[in-house]
Amino acid sequence: MNSVAPPESQDGAVGGAAEMVRAYRDWQGSNKFFLGGRFVFGPDVRSVALTIFLIVGPSAVFCVFVARKLMDDFSGDWGIAVMVVYVVSTLYVLVLLLLTSGRDPGIIPRNSQPPEPESCDNSLEFGNGARPRLARSKDVVINGITVKVKYCDTCMLYRPPRCSHCSICDNCVEHFDHHCPWVGQCIGLRNYRFFFMFVFSSALLCLYVHGFCWVYIKMIMNSEDISIWRAMTKTPASIVLIIYTFLALWFVGGLSVFHLYLISTNQSTYENFRYQYSRRANPYNKGTIRNFMEVFCTSIPSSKNNFRARVPKKNATQSNSASARFSTKNMGNVKVEQQHQEKAIWDEPTIDSHTVLTIGSSRITLANDDHNTNWQ
Repeated sequence: MNSVAPPESQDGAVGGAAEMVRAYRDWQGSNKFFLGGRFVFGPDVRSVALTIFLIVGPSAVFCVFVARKLMDDFSGDWGIAVMVVYVVSTLYVLVLLLLTSGRDPGIIPRNSQPPEPESCDNSLEFGNGARPRLARSKDVVINGITVKVKYCDTCMLYRPPRCSHCSICDNCVEHFDHHCPWVGQCIGLRNYRFFFMFVFSSALLCLYVHGFCWVYIKMIMNSEDISIWRAMTKTPASIVLIIYTFLALWFVGGLSVFHLYLISTNQSTYENFRYQYSRRANPYNKGTIRNFMEVFCTSIPSSKNNFRARVPKKNATQSNSASARFSTKNMGNVKVEQQHQEKAIWDEPTIDSHTVLTIGSSRITLANDDHNTNWQ
């Protein structure tokens, strides 16, 4: 199993030995853990209870007021089959919901220190006489197409391609799709398959309830020889379920169609809205069949986090000190360079060549001959 515990802190040792705690108890993200770290949810885990109610509530109404009546009206075992299929399908949807919301979506462990600059790395940026510092982004080539990977100040790492930092969970997530408030979890590499199956199965469940409610109304019409309107008044529960499933089907059905399109083109929701691959080449598109196989026919990678591992307890202030020092040092270098350049320009410009000041990924060229500033 390729799971690792979060990096150990060198701080917090008391008398030469640090206090050991479970990794999930000292987690730096916003996640909520249950059953000793076996289940990991997002900070909005309470929304899962609402989703469960929206599934179980109508299911109870359907079983009591529609499916139970159909058991008496259908001949043989067909009535029982209607009830059994529905109960099994509902349990299946709830299991998919748990698999989507209660597992690690693909969180990348944070670094305890920023990566060391490498002199041969073309991602380095140099100031005037200053030490090299990390660039805000790197260029990597995927299937012949150049894509940028960005540096994450919070996790102190260069995000892999298709990775993004979720501001709600406060984690970098591999193959980030979106953060879903209905399941209270990020959707990423390790739970996207279950998310799609949950949404698609919910759409089928809505069609099932919607259809059999109309079947029950039709059976009332035939048995009592009355109009459809009078038959509808005799089963108000069916009318409520028809309206509810019709509205729900617009949501889960539309979402299913949208994600079928995303899977066929090998896009994520985040990429679809941000990069618009319809206007540019998609380096991840392998063809429709291979794209579907990548989602449904490949093994799900193991979690990179062992939430139940025992690790030295971090001090909340000290755990963030490395990132703060890294940012402060960079900003300090920028201020020193700015002061140096201003002095060289306004006091006595004696440098013949252009002076370059680098801030993040922007380059400011200060021309000493005419005191003009050019942004690149």
